[in-house]
Amino acid sequence: MITIRTVASRRDLKKFIAFPNKLFKDVPSYIPALNFDERNLLTDKNPALEHCSRELFLAERDGMIVGRVAAIINSSVNEHWNKKSVRFGWFDFIEDYEVFTALLDKVAEYGRTHGMTEIEGPFGFTDMDKECWAIDNFDARQNTSTLYNPEYYVKFIERAGYEIKCKWQQYVMPANQPVPDKVARLNTLIMEKYHLHLVKTKRRKDLIPYAWQFFHAINDSFKDLYDFVPMTEKEIKVYIDEYFPFVNMDFVQFVVDENDKLVGFGLSIPDLTKAYKKANGRLFPFGWYYILRALKKFDTIDLLLNGVLPEWQKRGVHSIYYSDMNVSAIKHNVHTAYTNPQIIGNEAVKIWETQYNTTPLMQRAVFGKAL
Repeated sequence: MITIRTVASRRDLKKFIAFPNKLFKDVPSYIPALNFDERNLLTDKNPALEHCSRELFLAERDGMIVGRVAAIINSSVNEHWNKKSVRFGWFDFIEDYEVFTALLDKVAEYGRTHGMTEIEGPFGFTDMDKECWAIDNFDARQNTSTLYNPEYYVKFIERAGYEIKCKWQQYVMPANQPVPDKVARLNTLIMEKYHLHLVKTKRRKDLIPYAWQFFHAINDSFKDLYDFVPMTEKEIKVYIDEYFPFVNMDFVQFVVDENDKLVGFGLSIPDLTKAYKKANGRLFPFGWYYILRALKKFDTIDLLLNGVLPEWQKRGVHSIYYSDMNVSAIKHNVHTAYTNPQIIGNEAVKIWETQYNTTPLMQRAVFGKAL
């Protein structure tokens, strides 16, 4: 018999966070999240809870945890997109269809109780959280910012009558490909014509004003993407405080105009997958050491975020920051870059497919149905 119960204590939350680490401990491509980050996301420390409600559930059988799920209602997303949707996230379960349906039914029940008319996922609270399941190439290398899922997750959700609502594509590419002379000359002409330049500084504190612009630029650039909703000022501050102290300055490509306004951006981070794997969710006693070492010595990068303001698109701005990234990759002996998921059909995917030496890595999707 399966029992579904609400996470109601710190001990329950600890079990909720630890479950996938036990479930996928023998899976080479699974990357454990940091427990510290997960606690901050799932408790009242998360500023997204000012416009989100949530309930966390554990599934048990014979006293053993066999699954987990978060039911999330993002009122800002629903208002922005004129919908009444409950999201499922942090959804992991053993290969048992009965466990899967028991957990998903609980999310649906939570949604109906709060007046929702549809269910979709996997999603987090915001687009900065992990989202979307792989639908092919399930054993491919993961980013620290992407979800791992085995193939049976997709088989189960299709069996339950859910349909794909949106698809994403990830790519892998050589990061150290030299910038062709023709491209370098064209970039110079573009910068001269539009009075643009790349921000170059060796001090992280000098990046902070641009960091605020960076997240506001994400809000403007991604506003038409599926289920995206602009980040709040509190959310932006959390992301700046958490991530910018650790960026490698050579892999921050900010393109600004003559008024020092950000018009395009590329942000990459050193590959931390092996470090996260060794840390196994724990910063102490050795997790910090693994991560700090990976930040200093790396040959692979993750292309975390990139974009161009809508009014600057189709002017070649993307070529400026990608070319500068190539130069930095050569400088640091980086040979491979992995992209984050890109929504299929948007401008970024067209650029990857037509202008760069990329190889498709995997497709991802979110699923949904009416309640």
